[in-house]
Amino acid sequence: MTQFPHDYSIQSSAQVSGPVVLERSGLPSLQSLPPVEFGGPGDHWSPEDLLVAAVADCFILSFRAISAASKFAWESLRCEVTGKLDRVDRKICFTEFQLRAFLVIPSDSAPDRAKHLLEKAEQTCFITNSLSAKVHLTLQIDTQ
Repeated sequence: MTQFPHDYSIQSSAQVSGPVVLERSGLPSLQSLPPVEFGGPGDHWSPEDLLVAAVADCFILSFRAISAASKFAWESLRCEVTGKLDRVDRKICFTEFQLRAFLVIPSDSAPDRAKHLLEKAEQTCFITNSLSAKVHLTLQIDTQ
């Protein structure tokens, strides 16, 4: 890992109509359009989708790092995230994220420890730490 701070540079471009093209050096480009709720076609990623996806991705990557550092064995993790966009004081913003985590652990792993590490991942996620929206975490831990 490199020293902080880290800088992330994205370039975006668009014509009068059509998708916005998002680019970062060394990565495939993405195309974005407004979601259906804002009159878009619903067949492209939207800024709203990308933000909610970043919350889910950061949670899983945080758990992966924490569980590796803790030498905790697990099989799979699925995360479903719903972001609520609302109007607050005449501004539109995300007000909350519902994270539902479904973790499968080996039968000899401790569910209480898994719960602790999942909660730590939620507290550690720097994407949600950077946002003012509330985060609600629901866990389901199954053994295999």
